[in-house]
Amino acid sequence: MKRLVWWTMALALVGLLGGRFWTPAWAEEAKKPSREGPPRNIILIGWDGAQRNHVMECLQRGELPTLKRLQQEGALVNIDVITGATDTKAGWTQILTGYHPTVTGVFSNGRFRDVPEGLSVFERLKKHFGQDFVCAAVIGKSGHCGEIRPPWKKPLEEVQKQQEKAEKRKAKQAAQEQPGAQAKPKPKAKPEYRIVEENGVQYAVFEGSPYYTMHKSCDVWEYGLMLDEKVGTRAIELLEKYKDKPFFFFVHFAEVDHSGHKHGENSAEYNAALISNDKWTGKIIEKLEQLGLYDKTLIYVTADHGFDEGKTSHSYAPYVFLGTNDPLVRRDGMRQDITPTILARFGVDLSKLQPPLDGEPLTQPATKPVLKAPETKPQAEKPKPKAKAKRKTQPVAP
Repeated sequence: MKRLVWWTMALALVGLLGGRFWTPAWAEEAKKPSREGPPRNIILIGWDGAQRNHVMECLQRGELPTLKRLQQEGALVNIDVITGATDTKAGWTQILTGYHPTVTGVFSNGRFRDVPEGLSVFERLKKHFGQDFVCAAVIGKSGHCGEIRPPWKKPLEEVQKQQEKAEKRKAKQAAQEQPGAQAKPKPKAKPEYRIVEENGVQYAVFEGSPYYTMHKSCDVWEYGLMLDEKVGTRAIELLEKYKDKPFFFFVHFAEVDHSGHKHGENSAEYNAALISNDKWTGKIIEKLEQLGLYDKTLIYVTADHGFDEGKTSHSYAPYVFLGTNDPLVRRDGMRQDITPTILARFGVDLSKLQPPLDGEPLTQPATKPVLKAPETKPQAEKPKPKAKAKRKTQPVAP
């Protein structure tokens, strides 16, 4: 009897101590935040110009601890660029809408227009949640991403001279990269403007920058901050300001792209800029943790385009990535799949959106082919020459 009493007391004591000093493994798992349900908030973080291969090399060297953490909590998948140029305007427009250029009218940095009303992720979320839901954009670049220029016009002659200068600059750069190579004449691209005539003078009418209409649906839209420190600091300030409301943030870091253009993709400066992007992404996560919001927030880190290997250009750089703490992301995808992923995770019924999105959520099996970008840029198909009609010969009279 005494032994039974002793064992009962011992077990009770272990139970008390266990509650204080030891937790079984199953209980530890239960404490981990579950992000499988709809999030309260989402932050889309842009590492502009981050080449996938270089990012993976940095990860292997342990230089990107924040991205590594996101991968461990969720996923790190490959994203390929299939439609639109591998440049900034085409890239962020596709990421922020989920549509091909044929829908948005934004094909490249040189051929673009204001995205039609209602197509951006900001507008979709405001419509779904109402005006109390916060949309904010903090953007590093001053051009190609974030600028909100309305439709404008310029004398056609002036525009054509600028285009000629740009073509000569491109030809010079190509000659430097491939000395002795014969430059092949390129077919003229479709003009990104309309031509009108007023009082005998011809003007090129541009349809505005891609972000002009979409920015109106945001509570905050700031661009041209340039430095990662300024972008990250401002994003953290806005997290503090809007901590009591559900939100969607777009935070865009520009230093990787700027370093690539100035020093080249394989430079120490480009590598350091990737580390800077990771550091400030980590500071944003730290702020979310301080505010008690990280467990309620999904983070998506991606890039608009990569960089040509070892060069200062991204003329064909279709290989990027998506790093996230979202445990439901399980497959590779394409650039147009990011907005559908965000909208679906927020509970938006994608089947009701018009026009139908070109992309699909990365959290679900794809119903369309998930294409991989070829290693070399596909050549535009040349129109086949029309076959000459055969002449009917008349029989010769005997």
